[in-house]
Amino acid sequence: MKKMVRLSNGSEMEVGLTGKEDGSVIMLPIAKKSVYGQEAETLKMWGVDPELGEHFVDGLADNFKVLYFDYEGHLLRTPNFDYLTPEHITKDFLLIADEMNVDQFSYYGYSWLALAGLQLAIRTNRLESFIMGGFPPLDGPYKEMLIVTEKTYQQALDNQNLSNSARVKNDVPDTPDEIDWENVQVELDPNQTKQFVTMYQNLMNFDDKSIQKQLTIPRLAFAGEMDTIVYGENFGNVTVDIVGLLTKNKKELKQLGWDVEVLKGEGMDHTKAMQPINVLPLIKPWLVEKLM
Repeated sequence: MKKMVRLSNGSEMEVGLTGKEDGSVIMLPIAKKSVYGQEAETLKMWGVDPELGEHFVDGLADNFKVLYFDYEGHLLRTPNFDYLTPEHITKDFLLIADEMNVDQFSYYGYSWLALAGLQLAIRTNRLESFIMGGFPPLDGPYKEMLIVTEKTYQQALDNQNLSNSARVKNDVPDTPDEIDWENVQVELDPNQTKQFVTMYQNLMNFDDKSIQKQLTIPRLAFAGEMDTIVYGENFGNVTVDIVGLLTKNKKELKQLGWDVEVLKGEGMDHTKAMQPINVLPLIKPWLVEKLM
């Protein structure tokens, strides 16, 4: 079943519900639509599954009912830079569940959608379990990410203000390894990037240690063993060490009730550790154990 759901800001987003009829529901806000042709080949070059959303849904639908949508893609298509706050994100997710007649559900999010899930988990009693990938549930790098997103927004704004004749055209590299990250130019719409500035600004006073006692449902946190991003001067000279923070706090997190895993493998960085081929063998057995 697919349905257009009107979110709290008035925009409409396609949401799907499929899978085992009597199965527990898994909410997947990371379900990007499949792409094909040259666009797919480019994604593959970057280590991204061009059918990421479909593979996640298919991989879970035999055991569970899957509630899926592309929340990030929707935000990029319909940017509203004052809207992306923890309260609005939570409201959207619960509204989607209501519209699809889902009462209780589990949640899997990756990267910023993982921290969005943490905000959801402390604001509702409707979650049955929670999986947080690519962002640590304790000592999260919120300040560092605010710096990165502010720099990204400023670059997008500056680049938009340049006349076409003043724009510097970079040659597209054959592989990601050839990119000069010190001089990469941000071509995104400033309204798209400012949304994430808003989100991190609203999380500056968030204490992820104090809320841990509110979390009593089964929960899993994971990251790739190479998920450490060192940003250059253009992005504020900050390091976002996802796996380092997760590893440093592993003992404390387990004492708090979290299951913690580090995905091993060649080049298991932030991008590789979000691909279905690497994630499903971890999260599916975990969900089966906790929900079935």
